[in-house]
Amino acid sequence: MERNVEIDKISDGKRYGANDLVKVGCDDCRGCSACCHGMGDSIVLDPMDVYRLEKKLGKTMEEILLAGNVALRVVDGVILPHLKMTEQSDRCSFLNEEGRCSIHDARPGFCRMFPLGRLYEDGTFSYFLQVNECPKENKTKVKVRRWLDTPELGKYEAFTTKWHYYLKEKQNAARESEDDAFRQQISMNILKLFYLLPYDGNTDFYTQFAARMELAADKH
Repeated sequence: MERNVEIDKISDGKRYGANDLVKVGCDDCRGCSACCHGMGDSIVLDPMDVYRLEKKLGKTMEEILLAGNVALRVVDGVILPHLKMTEQSDRCSFLNEEGRCSIHDARPGFCRMFPLGRLYEDGTFSYFLQVNECPKENKTKVKVRRWLDTPELGKYEAFTTKWHYYLKEKQNAARESEDDAFRQQISMNILKLFYLLPYDGNTDFYTQFAARMELAADKH
């Protein structure tokens, strides 16, 4: 989800790459789950997140939606899924009774990155540190690559870039159109092809994503 804020007001003013050190180390969040509370509908999922969740839970995204862990909302003109907070305690529905993430090895990219964010410019992106988001004190420096804890990081970053700009193009088209049917069709195409069509957990994600992007191109 994009934030319309001045980047220097929420960051340390620096830009980071995968091999840079950044002060985010928090002792594995021991005794703290602050970033898993009160997030509303802001943790929007991308196709890789769905692939990970389906593989971890052994369920399709449709089943995960029905279970109430994920919900849908309109994000900049397009319907997308997001992690759902519990109504009683306003905390992530995947947080267990001990305050630990029950899907940690399959947690979404947004969660892996926090408190880092991405700044998209000129067809690519860099990372930045959100300085007022994590309450943990005395953080240590960690290499961005290690913090993200993502195999084949180069492929993941290439996917992230491609998905961001593809989605942005579709969101702009939906916002600019006055045709309700056209806007709905954009949303349904994205939702069905990239989210509701089950992924094969035994097959490489990036291969599946590339095939779906080709199918999306054929639809337009």
